Amino acid sequence: MKKLKVGIIGAGYIGGVHAALLAKDERVSVAMVHDVAVERAEQLAHSTGASIASSAEDLIGGVDALYITTPNTKHTAIALAAIDAGKSVFCEKPMATSIEDARTVLEAAARSGAVFQVGHNRRFAPVYATLKEMLRESGPAHSAHVKMNRGELINPAWVGDPAITGGFLYETTIHMFDMMRFLFGEIRGIDAVGSSHEYPETDDFSVLLRFDSGMHGTLASSADASWLFPFERVEVFCHHATITSREMESISYSEGLDGRHSTRSMQQLSREEKWGYAQEDRAFVDSIVDGAAVAVTALDGFKSVELVDACYQAVQTGERTHLN
Repeated sequence: MKKLKVGIIGAGYIGGVHAALLAKDERVSVAMVHDVAVERAEQLAHSTGASIASSAEDLIGGVDALYITTPNTKHTAIALAAIDAGKSVFCEKPMATSIEDARTVLEAAARSGAVFQVGHNRRFAPVYATLKEMLRESGPAHSAHVKMNRGELINPAWVGDPAITGGFLYETTIHMFDMMRFLFGEIRGIDAVGSSHEYPETDDFSVLLRFDSGMHGTLASSADASWLFPFERVEVFCHHATITSREMESISYSEGLDGRHSTRSMQQLSREEKWGYAQEDRAFVDSIVDGAAVAVTALDGFKSVELVDACYQAVQTGERTHLN
C-alpha cells in the first residue's frame, strides 16, 4: 500500500507530538518538516526520518497532507495555500485569529475536495467523550460551570504576545469554547466581563453563555492564576445529578439525594491518549485513507473562533453579543 506522505509545518512541541504519533501509523510516512528555526526542523526531521523543506511552499508541494503547527497567527496563510494546492490539512487550533480570516478559511475549505480537520483534541479525550455519553444517558443538563486557567504567560515567552497568539482566549481557552458547544449545543448569546492585570491584554474573563436548548453556563479563565491543579475543570448540573471532570485524569458522577458518587480514572492511559492526540491523528488519516467523516470540521473551527470573537466583543462593549 502506498503510504500517505505527510508534512509538518512548525517543529515545536505540538508538531513533535503529532509527528511521533504519525510515525507509528503504518499508513503514513512523515516525509517533510519545515520550521523557520532550522535547528528545530533538523531535530524533528532526525527523529522521524523526514527531509527538511526550505519553505512552507516547498513542503506543500511535496506532500499529500500537512499539519499546521505554527504559532496561532500564522495558521490562516498556510491553510489557504495548502487548500489552494488541493492538499488535505490538519490545522491546529485556532483555525484563525479573526472572524474574517476564519470565514475565509471556512469558505475555501468548503470549495476544496480535500480533508480539512481542526485540532480540537479535547473532543477525543476519554474524559470528555465519557462526559458526552453520560449526558446522552442521564438526560439534558440544566447548567454548567467551566474553568480553564493558566499559571502564567511566561513560558514559552510567545504565549504572552498577542501578536503571536491572537489574544489570550485564542491560545488555550478556545478549547473550552469548543468543548461547551460540543457538549451542550449551539450558543446563542454571550455576556462577558474582562480585566487586565499582568499582561498587555485582557487576561482574566468571566463569561455567561446562553444555549439554544435553554441551558446556561459560566466560563472562567485567568492567565495568572498560579499552577493549581486542576487547571481545567467542567462541572455539569443535571436533575439531582452532577458530573465533574478533573483535567484529563478522571470524571466523577454523583446522583440522587444521598450524595453517592463514583469516579472513573483515565490515569492508566498514555498522555497522548488521555489528551486525545492519538485519536485525532487516527481520525485525520482515516478521513483521507478510508473516506471517514471529518471529525472536527472547518465549520467547527469557525464556530470556536466566532465564540472567542463574540466574547471579546462583549467585554469591549459591555453588552450581550448575540450569535446566529
